[in-house]
Amino acid sequence: METAILAVILFAVMIFPHELGHFLAARAVGVQVNEFAFGMGPALWKKEKNGTLYAIRLLPIGGYCAMEGEDTDPNGSSGAFVNKTAGQKFIVLAAGAFMNVVICVLLLMMVMCISGMTTTTIQKADANRPAYAAGIRAGDQITAVNHEKVSSWQSVGDEVQAAKGEAVTVTVRRDSGTETFSITPIKSQGRYLLGIEPVITRNPAKAFVQSIRTTGAAGVLIYKTFGQLITGQLGMKDLSGPVGIVSEVHKTVSYGLTYFLTFTAFISLNLAIVNLLPLPALDGGRILFLLIRKIGGKRITDSMEGSVHLVGFALLIALTILVTWHDIVRLF
Repeated sequence: METAILAVILFAVMIFPHELGHFLAARAVGVQVNEFAFGMGPALWKKEKNGTLYAIRLLPIGGYCAMEGEDTDPNGSSGAFVNKTAGQKFIVLAAGAFMNVVICVLLLMMVMCISGMTTTTIQKADANRPAYAAGIRAGDQITAVNHEKVSSWQSVGDEVQAAKGEAVTVTVRRDSGTETFSITPIKSQGRYLLGIEPVITRNPAKAFVQSIRTTGAAGVLIYKTFGQLITGQLGMKDLSGPVGIVSEVHKTVSYGLTYFLTFTAFISLNLAIVNLLPLPALDGGRILFLLIRKIGGKRITDSMEGSVHLVGFALLIALTILVTWHDIVRLF
């Protein structure tokens, strides 16, 4: 039951903010939204206001934003999506992915505020370890290792490991000014150690900045993964669909809240990036058509573009079924 509840929360967090982004952007540029719904299936509650039907539906697994004239508009309505400028269309199309990125940043920020973040300031220097013997003390802030500037505790560790046991030059900032120490690490359990521990912070401002950096780094990694799919380094067996996601959600039950929040954040980021791929039926495919039609003029009609997206949607459904089949096979 816990897995089911978390899975519902995950899909709602993935899809509803995405559709909310489209809705808010559509209203901002004057597109008529016929219905904005939370959930799918039969309506549990609905109310019409200013020409938009707002609804809460039975299955809380996302939502949708139904805009007037998304593909064609035989009535020539000024509120139809197809009759808006290329810039206005772009804002509406990109807003969904933007919201998914925002959700990723906010969830990671929440995780960092709960778990805390390491800093480059030293909380403790073990009296029996090399750093203390060299003169490092609690309160020192590491600014460089081997004359390479460091901005995170991870980068401090990376520089120490890169030296492979050789003495490292550590520059610190302390009240008396800047000082430099030469420290020879010791090896323990396969890693080179100086014998220092970082200060842990839960500062929201720092968490916000770090969550943006982490989101950016994760986005680069996701794009690299797509590159591996294109080059054949990864295959269909490496992809996961809804069943695979639910399977991973089940693991978060034992790993705890912060793991679930982190997993949800990266799934939301995945959705943003996948949705911006230049493929028919996806927002990225629609944005690509904006560019093509801007260059090519009226040679491509609304109905022609709509037909391409319809075929693309069918292919995406087929891909989803195939990926889901692989997920089910992996389960058994």
